[in-house]
Amino acid sequence: MFQIDKPLPAVTEDGAPWWEGCRHGELRVQRCTACGHLRWPPSILCAKCLAEGGEWITLSGRGTIYSFIVVHRPQHPAFFGDAPYNVAIVELEEGIRLHSNIVECANEELRLGMKVEVVFTKIDDEVTLPKFRPARS
Repeated sequence: MFQIDKPLPAVTEDGAPWWEGCRHGELRVQRCTACGHLRWPPSILCAKCLAEGGEWITLSGRGTIYSFIVVHRPQHPAFFGDAPYNVAIVELEEGIRLHSNIVECANEELRLGMKVEVVFTKIDDEVTLPKFRPARS
């Protein structure tokens, strides 16, 4: 049977600490060492103060659904079998927003402002994807 693999994100030098964190069950983000601004996506310069340098910190993994859609007609053939599926923007407690999927929840039950927590799905030895589920606490 013919199979089309799902595209995977590229693991770049700038984002390597993010992907390493995901493999270890942690969401990590850069924090500017000059002003404390959280940087996402990773970058060399701080967008707030233009300082170079930063450190990687671990986030809580908790947030709320800021926005979402339910995809009924995927654009890529590798996702045809998954439809309908959701794509959400999750706003983490720390203020940054991530695109992901909400799992362990029917699409019909998704609501803006719903509290969620991160879970991780290992794809291969290099890529572990963060996804979110309704918060249990």
